[in-house]
Amino acid sequence: MIVPAQPYPARSPEFSAILPGLEASAETARQLVRTTLNVWEMEHLTDSGVLLVTELVANAVQHTNSRYIKVVVSRSSTRFVRIGVVDNARMLPEMTKPGADLLTSGRGLLLVDALCERWGTDMYRSGKKVWGELLVSPRHEQGGSEGLRGDTADDPPRRPAQHHHARQPAVL
Repeated sequence: MIVPAQPYPARSPEFSAILPGLEASAETARQLVRTTLNVWEMEHLTDSGVLLVTELVANAVQHTNSRYIKVVVSRSSTRFVRIGVVDNARMLPEMTKPGADLLTSGRGLLLVDALCERWGTDMYRSGKKVWGELLVSPRHEQGGSEGLRGDTADDPPRRPAQHHHARQPAVL
């Protein structure tokens, strides 16, 4: 039987792993980010990417009862690398308010906001994905090497965090 090929739009490159919802999964998630960025020849994003995935995994493990989480590293566009963690909780993440006790916990989303060009949450029927995007410097794509975010005088100014949803307080 001959089956005609169906054209599908090209998807962005993506690497992912399904991991136990445990703190120990953070090391495997960090290795996935390191390996992916190495394959894509974007080693300059490794430090930020590793810290980002560590915080996202920690938030998913600490604030949800997910038995498993999914770590996803993708190219959301030619300008960004998106790192996200999917869990099975439907509550939206809430950034700690300024002045709150940040000595022992509550810094995760503040770090995500500081590291990323933008971040947000995609809601699903059975959970959500919290993601952050790191800017790929245009000069790096042409062979140059800049700092972790590639901020230079020629780059557009950093935009505030953007979300795919209206912010609603999460009950933790």
